[in-house]
Amino acid sequence: KAPPPRPLPALAPPRVAMAAGGGRFFCTAGRGLEPFLEREVRARLGASEVVSVPGKVFFSTEAKLDELRELRSGERLFLRLHKQPPLTVSREKGKMLHEIKSLVTEEPKSWLDVISTWRNLCGCEGKKDVFQENGLPLKRKSEEETNIVTKRQKAEEVRECEECQAEDGESYMVPERKSDQNCGTERQASLEDPSKSCKEEPVASEEFGFSFRVSCRCSGAIAKILTSQEIGRTIGIALMKQFGWRADLRNPDLEIFVHLNDIHSVVGVPLFRLPLANRQYIKTAGLRSTVAWAMASLAEIRAGAFVLDPMCGLGTILLEAAKEWPEACYWGADLHDSQLEGADENIRTAGLMDKIELLRASVKALPLPSESFDAVIADIPFGKKFKITKDIQLLPDILQEMARVLRVGGTVVLLLSQDLHKRIDGIAKRADSDSPVVVSDGAREAAIAKVLTVDGNASSSVNGVEEASVSSGQTRFGSLVPDGVYGVSLGKTDAFIHRYRKISAAGNQ
Repeated sequence: KAPPPRPLPALAPPRVAMAAGGGRFFCTAGRGLEPFLEREVRARLGASEVVSVPGKVFFSTEAKLDELRELRSGERLFLRLHKQPPLTVSREKGKMLHEIKSLVTEEPKSWLDVISTWRNLCGCEGKKDVFQENGLPLKRKSEEETNIVTKRQKAEEVRECEECQAEDGESYMVPERKSDQNCGTERQASLEDPSKSCKEEPVASEEFGFSFRVSCRCSGAIAKILTSQEIGRTIGIALMKQFGWRADLRNPDLEIFVHLNDIHSVVGVPLFRLPLANRQYIKTAGLRSTVAWAMASLAEIRAGAFVLDPMCGLGTILLEAAKEWPEACYWGADLHDSQLEGADENIRTAGLMDKIELLRASVKALPLPSESFDAVIADIPFGKKFKITKDIQLLPDILQEMARVLRVGGTVVLLLSQDLHKRIDGIAKRADSDSPVVVSDGAREAAIAKVLTVDGNASSSVNGVEEASVSSGQTRFGSLVPDGVYGVSLGKTDAFIHRYRKISAAGNQ
C-alpha cells in the first residue's frame, strides 16, 4: 500500500495568517489542483479558515484586489455569500423553491455586507475585467483588439475551465425583467408563492441598486426535481423584490453565482469577468496555465537556479515559472520551428526576453553540458504529436538525457497522459519484480521498452484524481528517484504530474 500523501513543497515563506473578519472568498479549481490552490492562498494571501472540497477552495483573507488577482492555480474567484449544507430535497416543487428563496430573504443583511465588500474591493478599480459598481456596461476592447486565433484559444480555455469543475450542470441566468413588473408577470415567475403581492417594497436603499444576472449550476438529487432555470429565476425574482435590483443578461453590474449539489449550497459574486486562468501575458495558449504553474511550483525553483524545458512547445511552463520566480534563468528547447516561433512571440508579449532563452534541439540529444540545470520541467506530448505504439519507445532516451543535464539533488517534473502514466506504473511494477530496490540502466531501459510496446493494462486503473503519493514499490530510473505523483485534469482528459529527484551522478548509481 502507498504511504499517506506527501505534502506539497513550500512556495515561499507564508504570509502571516489574517485574523478572521477579512473578506470571505472561494476559488474554483481544476480537478487535482485543489491542494496546490490551498497551499497558494495560505502562502500568497496569508489566508485563514482554508477549506478544500472537490473543485473549490474556501478561505478568508484581508488581501487587496491586486493580491487576489495574482492567484495562479485557481480558475474563478468569488466573494462568498453563502456556504451551507445541501438543501433538503422534497418532491414538492413549491416547498423547495421556497427554501431556495430563503437564501435571499432570511439574511438580507449578509447580502448587503458582501456587496459593500465588493464595492470596496472593486469600486476604485478601472480594470476592464472587474465587475464595477458604477452601473456602466463594461466594454471588452482588449478582446476585440486580439486576433481571431487568439480569441478562439481563449474561448476554448474558458470552456475547459468549466469542464474541469467538480460537478456537471447547465448554467442559466435569470430572465431580464423590468423592476416595475406588473402582478401578472410576477405571479407567472414566482412559482413558490403565487399569492404574494407585487406591491412589496424592497428593503435596500437605492445606493445598492444594481443590475444583475444569476448563473446557476445544479447537480445531484436537486437536479432531478428542479432545473437550473427554475432555481435561477426564483433567486432573481427574490433579489428584485428584496433589494430593488434590475435584471440584465448582457451587461450586468454584478453576477450572482449559485451552485447546488449533494455536498453543499454555495452562493457567490465573481470578482472578475474573465477567469484567473486567462493570462493576459500569454498571446497563444498551449498547456493550461494553471497546470503549468503547478508543475513549476513542484520544481522548487530558487534564486539563481537554471531551469530547462526540453520540450517547451509554446513556452507556457517557462512563462508561468519566469513570472512567478523571476530571479532564475530559463531555457527552452524544441525540435519544431513553428513551436519555437510561437514561444518566442509569447515571451515577447510577456516581456520576458531577458529571462528565457530558446534553442532548436532534440530532447534526445541536448547540446547542453552535463549537470548544468537545477530543474527540468516538461509536458511529454505522447498521444498528441507522437504515436503511442511507436514513438513512445523514445521515453528511456528522454529520461536518460534529462538526468544527464540535471545536477545531483535537482528535480524533474513531467506531465504524462493517463495512458503513459499507467505504462510508467507498469514499468515500476515489472522492474520491481526483478529488483526491489534499484534497476540498472540496461535492465531499466529493457523493462521500459518492453512495457511501453505492449498494448494492454500494465497497471491498475486510476479512479478519480490521484493524490500526491509515492508507492513503496516504485522503482527509480537510474539516478532519478520518484518523488510524487499528482493527478490533474486538462479539461476533457486527465493527466498526471510525476516528480523525480536526482540522487547521484552518472557512473555512481
